[in-house]
Amino acid sequence: MPRTEAAAHPVLVFAPTGRDAAVACDLLHRAGITTRTCPEYAMFVAGLDTAAAVFVAEEGLIGQPLDALSDWIRRQPPWSDLPFVMLTSQRDHPKVSAWRQQQIERLGNVALIERPVQPLTLVSVVQAALRARKRQLEIRALLEAREAAAATLEEQVQDRTSELRDVNARLRGEMAERARVEDSLRHAQKMEALGQLTGGVAHDFNNLLMVITAGLDMLERQQHPVRRQRFMGAMRQASERGAALTRQLLTFSRSHALRPETIDLAKLIGDMRELLDRSLRGDVDVDVQLAADLWPVFVDAGEFELAILNLAVNARDAMDGSGRITITGENVVEHDTAHATELVRLVVRDTGTGMTEAVKARVFEPFFTTKDVGKGSGLGLAQVYGVAKQSGGRVVIDSVVGQGTAITLLLPRSRQAVTANGASVPAVDSPASAHDQCVLLVEDDAEVATLVEEMLRVIGYDVVHALSAKAALGALADRRRIDLVFSDIMMPGGTDGIELAREIRRRRPGLPVLLTSGFSGSAGGEAQALDIPVLRKPYAIEELRIAVQGQVGTRAADARFTR
Repeated sequence: MPRTEAAAHPVLVFAPTGRDAAVACDLLHRAGITTRTCPEYAMFVAGLDTAAAVFVAEEGLIGQPLDALSDWIRRQPPWSDLPFVMLTSQRDHPKVSAWRQQQIERLGNVALIERPVQPLTLVSVVQAALRARKRQLEIRALLEAREAAAATLEEQVQDRTSELRDVNARLRGEMAERARVEDSLRHAQKMEALGQLTGGVAHDFNNLLMVITAGLDMLERQQHPVRRQRFMGAMRQASERGAALTRQLLTFSRSHALRPETIDLAKLIGDMRELLDRSLRGDVDVDVQLAADLWPVFVDAGEFELAILNLAVNARDAMDGSGRITITGENVVEHDTAHATELVRLVVRDTGTGMTEAVKARVFEPFFTTKDVGKGSGLGLAQVYGVAKQSGGRVVIDSVVGQGTAITLLLPRSRQAVTANGASVPAVDSPASAHDQCVLLVEDDAEVATLVEEMLRVIGYDVVHALSAKAALGALADRRRIDLVFSDIMMPGGTDGIELAREIRRRRPGLPVLLTSGFSGSAGGEAQALDIPVLRKPYAIEELRIAVQGQVGTRAADARFTR
């Protein structure tokens, strides 16, 4: 133990009788050990806190209140075990031996030296006690250093935790700000797309309305039959273009009720060759390469023909009217972790200018076009996209600038039998034979109702008009003769055409119902489930005649068979 530390922590000597204290202190001093003599027991107990070791004569403890000594020894910290050197006599009496054993147990870390004591023995035993105490003090220093390090580490952890909390708060704030900016960007993109969509719709419909408005104006001023016929033809063509435009929009939005059937793609495309040649014109070569075992698909034949025509026309325009269009079809099977999917892959490839990445990213947007004003509506590929999605498939574009474009339609294989083509149209009665038949027209739009009522009268039917489903049920309740209910699907008042049809089926099961709508949505599927045909708006008078007579004629045939 260093001298400075030894001075601060001396060997405490308590031998109150005889010359033991003086002799012991003299021997220890000569060995370089600092001592402190305690003449009284109370001073001895009080000095234990600063002692490095204790030299005590056993007779100094006899008759003393030893509980104070026991309490001090028990209260030592875990690292401390103060060494005692106790000087004993040679007296060997059972009571003395028992008392001595009690002191050994009380002191714990104690070494006994018997009189007469050899100087070397005393010094060596005390030095051993001091070395033990020195190791204890080193352990205390290590424990204090560890506690200080732990406290420092805890402080560092708290500081780091606080820093991480601040960083996390900033990160959350940045994430929230990024989400807000992304929402704003998406909203701006939606508004831009909506503006482009509405602008395109307004542009095309204004052109159509211009033809119709100007044609009507010229009809009032022109009496020459040939010119009147030309104006009427232009207006009819404009109305057909408007109907096609609306159908393309609904197909893209997947709100247009398709009429899917299982078709043979090879036959459908083969039947389109004349239409393709007539539509493409110019120096365009069409090469069709379809696998002999091409699987059937479940699509709306009319919409699918329009999709193929749109792809071919776009390819023609990309080639500037000269080049090769290749249409290939094959069966493919796509595997994933769950199952295998059987698909028909139809590819329309051209040798045109190709698309940039920016154009490829927007080709399916309605009214997006790279053509000059008046050369295209921008709905062709949007319609293709809508047909593919509604048919359960998808569209893939592969295009390289200067090398051409390949647009791939992937359609699920149909397991149903191919729908028979060329079915005969049911025979219908002539208008003259329908003069005694009555149609209940349910239409809330007064202008549409006036025109449809006139159309029905022209094809030979009496008409009763109801403005709502409630009024229609009232007209049926008075037992007047009604041969057909012709109702719009979308009507105000809480009851639409589908619900009206269900109520009519409940009240008058044999009464035919024909529905019509420009936007059937999910109602088209409900009508199909009820086995009720839907006539899509707008329709021509001939389409109305076929639809109405198809329903009324079926009922008349049933009545004749019953008789």
